[in-house]
Amino acid sequence: MYDLERYLNVRSAYGASVGPDGRLAFLLNTTGVGQVWTLDEPGAWPEQRTFYDEPVGFVSYSPTRPELVFGMDEGGNERTQLYRLDDDGHITELTAMPDAKHRWGGWGPEGDRFAFASNRRDEAVFDVYVQPRDGTGDDAELVYEGDGWFTVSGFSPDGDKLAIGEAHSSFDQDVYVLDIESGERTHLTPHDGDVRYSSVSWGPDGDALYLVTDTDSDTLELARLSLDGAIETVRDGGEWNIDGVAIDQDSGRLAYSRNVEGYNEITVGAFDGPTDIDEFPTPDLPGGLAGGVTWGPEADRFAVSVTGRTVNTNVFVVETATGEAEQWTHAATAGIPRETFVEPEVVRFASFDGREIPALFSLPPGADGDGDTPVIVDIHGGPESQRRPSFAGLTQYFLSRGYAVLEPNVRGSTGYGKAYTHLDDVEKRMDSVKDLRAGVDWLHDHPAVDPDRVVAMGGSYGGFMVLAALTEYPDLWAAGVDVVGIANFVTFLENTGEWRRELREAEYGSLAEDREFLESISPIHSADRIAAPLFVLHGANDPRVPVGEAEQIAAEVESHGVPVEMTIFDDEGHGISKRENRIDAYTRVVDFLDEHV
Repeated sequence: MYDLERYLNVRSAYGASVGPDGRLAFLLNTTGVGQVWTLDEPGAWPEQRTFYDEPVGFVSYSPTRPELVFGMDEGGNERTQLYRLDDDGHITELTAMPDAKHRWGGWGPEGDRFAFASNRRDEAVFDVYVQPRDGTGDDAELVYEGDGWFTVSGFSPDGDKLAIGEAHSSFDQDVYVLDIESGERTHLTPHDGDVRYSSVSWGPDGDALYLVTDTDSDTLELARLSLDGAIETVRDGGEWNIDGVAIDQDSGRLAYSRNVEGYNEITVGAFDGPTDIDEFPTPDLPGGLAGGVTWGPEADRFAVSVTGRTVNTNVFVVETATGEAEQWTHAATAGIPRETFVEPEVVRFASFDGREIPALFSLPPGADGDGDTPVIVDIHGGPESQRRPSFAGLTQYFLSRGYAVLEPNVRGSTGYGKAYTHLDDVEKRMDSVKDLRAGVDWLHDHPAVDPDRVVAMGGSYGGFMVLAALTEYPDLWAAGVDVVGIANFVTFLENTGEWRRELREAEYGSLAEDREFLESISPIHSADRIAAPLFVLHGANDPRVPVGEAEQIAAEVESHGVPVEMTIFDDEGHGISKRENRIDAYTRVVDFLDEHV
């Protein structure tokens, strides 16, 4: 048996970008947080290029020079700043406005400028900027003054236009084309109701955009959106979503992925007309999950991050025409044999209304029908998200310690169609908590499970689900672990980042119209019903779910004589990202569960 620190020291290499000379840049967390590394050939010794205490969020190579841009915030505050890393190692701070968020929008086709969205003018809205590669924050040109949540999806092939998106909620977006010189904005997606338009890429001729959308479907489809607003389906995913698309503009080659039961299938091909695709052989990749496609020169190959529940994340490079894949990075498993990792089973259980709820279920090695196996019900955040079988060192540690793990995708989760995702909206919020009850009932019928040792654990919205489950069904749980969770929807919405409030109100309900309902479902007001010992974990700099949510629920539960432990990290935000903090935090969690479960 290996200790927790070993499992949390399993490395990950991810977020690759291919330079104009074929060099690979990627993020690797060998030092405890993701930093920029580069690699010239597969299996060679990589070179570390950044040396910060904070995690780097992304890296993007210039299309024309051996230089790259990366983004980084401070202490998890999500106010990302942009930096340029030259080939000689010199770093230039490009934005230098630490009070503002900067959301990368891509390089211009000649590599002489880049675009981004930022809330530097007004914290609640995002404007669009274009900046010379050798400029600093004051050199950024405001090319579009926004009035909402705008993102930049990239320059047109000729460099004259930008594709920009506006999010009204997680399931309702719009797409525009912006003429950079004139500032004229063309709205391509007027619509009624909620429609998703995401993963927007320019087509090879610049006369259309390609994206995934559920305009005419319950699931996401790959579609072509012409610049006059006409939309055509290119590929549908059947009953499953097409997650995203990556296009090389020069060659017309593309790759898109289809999400099937949380695993994905990548299709690679080349356009043979506006909506026709000649497909290449399917890439031979391990793990069952691959994403973040970035094309190399001439699009003869592409890099992709590959992971799975038994495969820690590494970067592979795929030969486009043959599908042959080669592992370029070799992030280590901290000496833990890969064959000891446990693959989950996809299961379904019936909820209160007869609806089948999908979940991942993992049994520890040696579990039998004696009914003595404790279980962690691990609930994802979002709520517009999906638990997928990516590698998780903490999950593998719990399995090695004899815990089973159930990871439900309760109603409201993505991946199962638009209708499923809306089943928990506003007044239906607590129906998703009833799904947790149904999941525990299913566990009680499993011959290996000890029904008296079931733990609720989750982060962010999943933290709310933990607290709600403890208040609604106090007799079901042996303990709860709330990580950066929501205790009070009113104080959460009042104090969350200005740029997030409107989007969050679209999901949860508004302070102006739904305050009474939000109060009624907030666990803080039913905390006297919590009987299970509670562990609360939070980051002091969390801009999404402010730390006051942790402080108020811990104090309230403790006032009723229930055992409570709380750990707050001063240098973390929405989640615990730094390895030394993760080791500290989850060592405390494990000790807590050992004591109470």
